[in-house]
Amino acid sequence: MNIFDILGPVMIGPSSSHTAGAVKLGYVARRLLGTEPIAAKIYLHGSFADTGRGHGTDRAVVAGILGMKEDDERIPFSYEIAAEKGFHFSMENIQLPGAHPNTVIMELTDAAGRRIEVQGSSIGGSRIMINKIDQAEVECTAEYPTLIIHNKDLPGCVAEVTSVLAAKKINIATMRLFRGKRGTQAVMIIEIDEAIEKEVIDKLEMIFGIMKVTYIPGM
Repeated sequence: MNIFDILGPVMIGPSSSHTAGAVKLGYVARRLLGTEPIAAKIYLHGSFADTGRGHGTDRAVVAGILGMKEDDERIPFSYEIAAEKGFHFSMENIQLPGAHPNTVIMELTDAAGRRIEVQGSSIGGSRIMINKIDQAEVECTAEYPTLIIHNKDLPGCVAEVTSVLAAKKINIATMRLFRGKRGTQAVMIIEIDEAIEKEVIDKLEMIFGIMKVTYIPGM
């Protein structure tokens, strides 16, 4: 346990789980979409649904989707800012059997019709865990600089990705691989020790079988 687990993070709002964590979840969903979202469907589960609005969870999630961080003083006004930007969203309460009490599902859409669905939980002390990306079950904390790579499940993909990172002297802290059925789509989640340049992302995107590369700075 460290001092941030006891005192909590620097943030706007009354609760690190219901506010700071909710902002981070929205922000990560935005990064995973990779473009400017114009609409979102937001589903709150458990205590997010029961007490979240009183703690500002609803506004915090919207703030994150709009690109705000947890210490942004505009968080309480995220609804108004969304209206100014023409960003449309809906919010519902749902039940997700077996899910963490502080869980949200976010369906984001951009102007070109690209869409992503992200499920994540706020697990305390402003820490988060992304559980699903487009129904693929994953584990991503976004605590460190993180690469999220969608790829076809082909031999050699993982080796080529790690070769690109090694050539740039980028150290991998953790690496997790997720896939559904053999030979379909897979997801790599790679936590690294330092920030990376766009040049590295461009090289990763050129690898045969790589479908999408998302980079999330450490949060």
